[in-house]
Amino acid sequence: MSHDSPTDNFKRATAVAIKAIGHKAELEVAFTTEPMGVAGSRVKIPLPSAGLPREEVTFIRGAADAAALRLRYHNPKLFERQAPASPLARSVFDALEEARCNAIGAQHMAGVGANLTALLDERCKQAGFERAGAKADIPLADVMRVLAHHALAQQPLPKAAIHAAEIWRGYIEEKIGASLGHLPDLLHDQRAFGAESLRLLKELDLDMPGDDKDGADDETEEQKSQSGAEQESEQKTASESESQSGEPDQGAGQDSAEGSDDQNDPAHQPPNSGAEGSEESTEHGRNWRDDDYDEEIGPRTTYRVYTTAFDEIVAAKDICDGEELSRLRLMLDRQMSHAQGLIVRLANRLQRRLMAQQTRSWDFDLEEGILDASRLTRIITAPDYAMVYKREKPMEFRDTIVTLLIDNSGSMRGRPITLAAMSADILARTLERCGVKTEILGFTTRAWKGGLSRDMWLKAGKHPLPGRLNDLRHIIYKAADEPWRHARRNLGLMLREGLLKENIDGEALLWAHERMLARPEQRRILMVISDGAPVDDSTLSVNPGTYLEQHLRAVIDWIETKSDIELTAIGIGHDVTRYYRRAVTITDMEQLGSVMLEQLGGLFEQQGKRAA
Repeated sequence: MSHDSPTDNFKRATAVAIKAIGHKAELEVAFTTEPMGVAGSRVKIPLPSAGLPREEVTFIRGAADAAALRLRYHNPKLFERQAPASPLARSVFDALEEARCNAIGAQHMAGVGANLTALLDERCKQAGFERAGAKADIPLADVMRVLAHHALAQQPLPKAAIHAAEIWRGYIEEKIGASLGHLPDLLHDQRAFGAESLRLLKELDLDMPGDDKDGADDETEEQKSQSGAEQESEQKTASESESQSGEPDQGAGQDSAEGSDDQNDPAHQPPNSGAEGSEESTEHGRNWRDDDYDEEIGPRTTYRVYTTAFDEIVAAKDICDGEELSRLRLMLDRQMSHAQGLIVRLANRLQRRLMAQQTRSWDFDLEEGILDASRLTRIITAPDYAMVYKREKPMEFRDTIVTLLIDNSGSMRGRPITLAAMSADILARTLERCGVKTEILGFTTRAWKGGLSRDMWLKAGKHPLPGRLNDLRHIIYKAADEPWRHARRNLGLMLREGLLKENIDGEALLWAHERMLARPEQRRILMVISDGAPVDDSTLSVNPGTYLEQHLRAVIDWIETKSDIELTAIGIGHDVTRYYRRAVTITDMEQLGSVMLEQLGGLFEQQGKRAA
């Protein structure tokens, strides 16, 4: 008799089904909290809960069916030959190819069709489709995936996608019609299907290099989704090589302003003066070289911000509802359960190191306190000598705050951001036990391609060298005075699909630095977790290629040389020692938690030596 749990039996049956449908006997099926997908002979499927809720079972079966159908009907080499180079166009092209494979399975197996619809429904819920208010809130690739599944597989629209589909339907049908061209007749011919897909992309105006359409309404906040993260990762890798000065992008088009009303509106005026050396303030945000920018607060550089009107500093709990936060935290807990032994060892080790430093320093030869055994002979030899007591010297590290600033960029997607969230969780719990305040912050952007900032710039006439041209999103996962038990759920937000976009590190560092300056603690430690150089496609396309990197270097240099805040960094897969004086680079993701705790323990140890 088998003693396997229902969850184990479900995993085994699902893996067998993938191999059977996909016609792949030699296949590794991994159940994980990482993004699902197919990579070579490895398939990643969502990890099921212990209770196997009915809706979750259907959703996981849908993910398994989608992976199996991709294995069976998709030719990766042909796809790569046909796929467009533009990230946005490629993401839509891939969505259509996924819909083709799924439609073949749905037409032959009714149960598979229902599972796939449940999968899409869950993905739309995770992406927040039901709360969308405009096209800018919904990735075009995801909408095309849903509409293509509806048309090609002849399946009903997922409930969670109906609202989003209505928002986009008018635009899509105006461009390519409701029938998706000849795609329904070409399901079993990937080459012909791909050619027709490319024609439709052209009709959607998605075939231009870089997708830099001037003022186009279809440049939305999350349209690059997964492919945007891949492009960002490639740009980070390129920036690790020898720095080269870039030229402003003069090929973004020759649009005129869209109407005199916009031109006369102060909110649409370009920044004052295109020269980088200008010291005049702008209505759109801080020129970091302004005379009124106090040298005590930050560095003077030529860095400019086109507008701060659309930037946001937001608490994690305000980004999504409580139910979704709880679900995301459950995903993080599942991931942490596999490494629970390691987590406990790391937390205990750091706590022992910190607590030992609290009690190892003493004041001797006192008139009162604890009797010093080493001075007992004096009571006999010199009865009038009263200086035979000692008292524990209080350590100052209790009067300390640690801020963890986490890169929430798209290239952190998957295992890196999961480990960063796990490490932040361990750190907050451990330091709270030791009486040390901890703050956890994240930084990303609200959009992939500039968002509302870029829209304003386009309408204002595309002033040259506009400076930073995207909408910042700075996230507070845990405030310094907030107990860990109140904030623990927030850390799961890092696993939310669609949250991670681009990274503008210099401004994020200044933000975290200014928050720390307002704290009363005497000692302040800022720890950065990042995977490379700052990258923002919108900003770098219209400014010199090293624009963001130069600003980051200036900010780091100022903090390290002028500020009393101690700065340390951990690079994930990329060398950050060329930016930070105190830094370590990790190539094995499994090292992140241990190295972070070692770095922090080392900082406190250095303080203990100084105090002693």
